[in-house]
Amino acid sequence: MKTKKMSLLTLTLVSSSLVTSVRNLTTIAETQMKMLFFVAIAAIFFFIPTALVSAELATGWPEKGGVYSWVKHAFGKKWGFFSSWLQWVYCQIGVVSTLYFFASTLAYIIDPALSTNKIFIAIVCLLAVWVFTGVNLLGQNVSSLVSSLGFTFGVLTPAVLIISLGIIYMFLGDPIQMDTSFTFDNILPDFGKVSTLVLLLGFIRAFGGIEVAACHANSVENPKRNFPISILIVVIFGICVNVFGAMAVGFAIPRDKINLMAGLIAAFHDFLEVFHIGFFTPVLGILIIFGACASIASWLMGPIKGLASTSEDGGLPPFLCKTNKHGAYSTLLIFQGCIISLISIFLLFLPNLNLAFWTSVALAMTMYTVMYALLLLAGIRLRYSQPHVERKYKIPFGNVGIWVVVVLGLITLVIAFALNFIPPAEFPINPYKYTGSLIVLALIFYAIPAFINYHRKDSWKVTKKSKD
Repeated sequence: MKTKKMSLLTLTLVSSSLVTSVRNLTTIAETQMKMLFFVAIAAIFFFIPTALVSAELATGWPEKGGVYSWVKHAFGKKWGFFSSWLQWVYCQIGVVSTLYFFASTLAYIIDPALSTNKIFIAIVCLLAVWVFTGVNLLGQNVSSLVSSLGFTFGVLTPAVLIISLGIIYMFLGDPIQMDTSFTFDNILPDFGKVSTLVLLLGFIRAFGGIEVAACHANSVENPKRNFPISILIVVIFGICVNVFGAMAVGFAIPRDKINLMAGLIAAFHDFLEVFHIGFFTPVLGILIIFGACASIASWLMGPIKGLASTSEDGGLPPFLCKTNKHGAYSTLLIFQGCIISLISIFLLFLPNLNLAFWTSVALAMTMYTVMYALLLLAGIRLRYSQPHVERKYKIPFGNVGIWVVVVLGLITLVIAFALNFIPPAEFPINPYKYTGSLIVLALIFYAIPAFINYHRKDSWKVTKKSKD
């Protein structure tokens, strides 16, 4: 089946569904006015550097595989496979928090008491995983359509509404539930409390995913032109939604009532009650669910294409990378669905859902920070090893420019990597048990690609996609 090329609009919508989501607003709002500090750090020292390097690499090597292709050209096939593996594992773990958000929001619409019912959460998560695995099995055209529609109605529409209602709420003179004074004490976090800085992870995660769109490079119209334009739009939109949307949530909801998973729909309810139309909350909740659907569909498809592209260099056994009649990597998608199902159920055994939510974020970020470090280093390496490759977009100010961008990004990633292993102060959990568990799990995931590389066979290398 022929796959239609993605237009600039489709690419931007799909990329936005990977990066921008209203589900992060409660996490950000919980930090009150300190969100300005955290957003500035995450945007200037992480989001913008990774977006700029991704744009340069995508326009210089607009081939399928994305991060795998870039790191392979820079450091060789084994490191390329390692980076693609980390991206894929991040998807397996990171999408679980989106599933929890999806399930908790649905629960709030049906019966708020269900939002803490682990059996209900588990059932909804499993249904969502397999429904969207089925959607992706229908191919890129269907997956892109779902992602685009889901983002438009489930992220863009709710974001505009909540920001607008926040502005109206402020001008109506209702009590603002957060201290909005611009003082150092109110904006800067307490640097003496490491547990407070752990919240930076939530902001970095909120901006993660910009590079995944590059996995669609061979499916995009004129990638050398459309990628940098799309990334610019996504960066600006992502920052605006996260800052203004979170401030609107903070205006209406007291900090001690913000729940990491169900707080957003509660925010809509509080907003609508001000205008005596609280009965409209379920409709907005359904829109938010559409947004979660877009994110899940995009994250289940993007990293799969990157990992599957390693098969052309013998990275995986050919049977794992077979495609069906729609051009979807059916075996990998089904295998991925099984892995995500197991992880989503396993984390529910933790003491509470907020802890399960945060643990999935922290473990996923131990994978993603390393992957991003390899991406940034690849940008530097290729500037020197392949300077004559045409890049439609290049980070300005020559090699000095890219060094500044990469060093800023790497410093942030090193700090974020260390913070992954520190539990937030809000969770009553043994810090040694928490940190030890994360270290063991991270080491296991890091070791798997080395094991696969050690047992790699020449017969695994394929020159074209296999068919079911």
